[in-house]
Amino acid sequence: MSEQQQFGSEDDAPHGVGPWPGGREDWPEGPWFDAELLEHGDRRNVIDRYRYWSMDAIVADLDTKRHAFHVAIENWQHDMNIGSIVRSANAFAADTVHIVGRRRWNKRGAMVTDRYQHVVHHETVEAFIAWARSEDMPVLAIDNVPGCVPIETYELPERCVLLFGQEGPGVSAEAVEVSDAVLEISQFGSTRSINASAAAAVAMHTWVLQHVDFA
Repeated sequence: MSEQQQFGSEDDAPHGVGPWPGGREDWPEGPWFDAELLEHGDRRNVIDRYRYWSMDAIVADLDTKRHAFHVAIENWQHDMNIGSIVRSANAFAADTVHIVGRRRWNKRGAMVTDRYQHVVHHETVEAFIAWARSEDMPVLAIDNVPGCVPIETYELPERCVLLFGQEGPGVSAEAVEVSDAVLEISQFGSTRSINASAAAAVAMHTWVLQHVDFA
């Protein structure tokens, strides 16, 4: 199966580029280019810099610039938000995504960005926390529970794991208990909470604002 075929519905998407103009004699040189994409076009959901690059080349390049934060997602109910959170993790260049609980997760919202993202599975909260402790990685749960701290006033460590729960129940009581801090996203309307994937994007961008130099 070709790389283009691996990406399923992206082939039918309106975005992307066609075959490289001019034919084979005008193809650019470089080990990162994929001959099939150059010949048939690149309809994948990637930034222009990565047009016509092979998937392996994109992952290798991303590995040189990933940020120091990780993302963890509890997966007990096959939540549809998980895919969207993985997509945001890719957009904000998270180091790794950790799926805690069920191994299978709903990938629809990821828009195949999981192909470019390191994804690790932990069967239990205990196993995930054991990994975090072994890496000296603080675990910061994102939820609006009693005693939580506004994320806007919290100094996020450069190396940390942002832990998200399921839509509805939020972060499990077990995970809250063993987290190094529990942070909430300040809200100003009538709703009690925002969508889990939206909360994840806000939290990741908060890390970016604190640690990325835009000068």
